[in-house]
Amino acid sequence: MASPISGGYSGSGSGSGSEGDPQQHIMDQRKRKRMQSNRESARRSRMRKQQHLDSLISQTDELKKENSQISTSIGITTELYLNIESENAILRAQMAELSNRLHSLNDIINYINSVSSTTGNHHFIHAHEAQETLFNDCGFMDPFHSLAANQPIMDMLMY
Repeated sequence: MASPISGGYSGSGSGSGSEGDPQQHIMDQRKRKRMQSNRESARRSRMRKQQHLDSLISQTDELKKENSQISTSIGITTELYLNIESENAILRAQMAELSNRLHSLNDIINYINSVSSTTGNHHFIHAHEAQETLFNDCGFMDPFHSLAANQPIMDMLMY
């Protein structure tokens, strides 16, 4: 009679075929032991595969989380960069405006000094005298002569 574990194998090659044959019994035991060992090995292999799969899933989740954090960080950094870039543009415009104003003021001072030198007054005109000359002699108090360039850029951008 064949054992269900043996898979239908019934002979040892000696031709006796009796169940009580010690040689057959030893062969069946070896076969059962080998099959049990193979089952254990397959079970361990499946467990290793499952652990590896679990590890890969965990690693994937961690990488997705890290990727999300990096994407968020890039978004924040980009926003900060754009804000700083716009602030720099405003500062450049203000610097250009102030440079133009400085140039205009230097032109006015040069004009006042040239007017004073033609009148015979060769000393440097003080600020108060320069202000009086500007506002009284040159018509700078006329509201139609004030230019939009005299308005700060920030005031113009606010409206």
